[in-house]
Amino acid sequence: HVQLVESGGGSVQAGGSLRLSCTASGSIVGANSVAWFRQVPGKAREGVAAIAIDGKSKYADSVKDRFTISKDNAKNTLYLKMTSLKPEDTAMYYCATEPYGLGSLDKFDYFDWGQGTQVTVS
Repeated sequence: HVQLVESGGGSVQAGGSLRLSCTASGSIVGANSVAWFRQVPGKAREGVAAIAIDGKSKYADSVKDRFTISKDNAKNTLYLKMTSLKPEDTAMYYCATEPYGLGSLDKFDYFDWGQGTQVTVS
């Protein structure tokens, strides 16, 4: 069973930046697709950014040109650099892995999830 631990969330003013980290057990980050999702109470979890096993990244339209996903295979760590943050970016952010390697933004493709880290933009 894969263990994923997110960190780096917090409160920030609109226009500010944050960098989220997700550390995985084992060599998961290099061997699978990894992604960031977010969820607000009462709404469905939505895909934010993903990296396929070939290194190609994919972003939700709402975060393109503001968020950057990256990973360090040696550290088994996934990152999400968030800039120009908006109040609508407020959510719990989760990292996840999927074994197909496709880097989708569909939550149903992902089997292992972290506990989440809260991001609040005011």
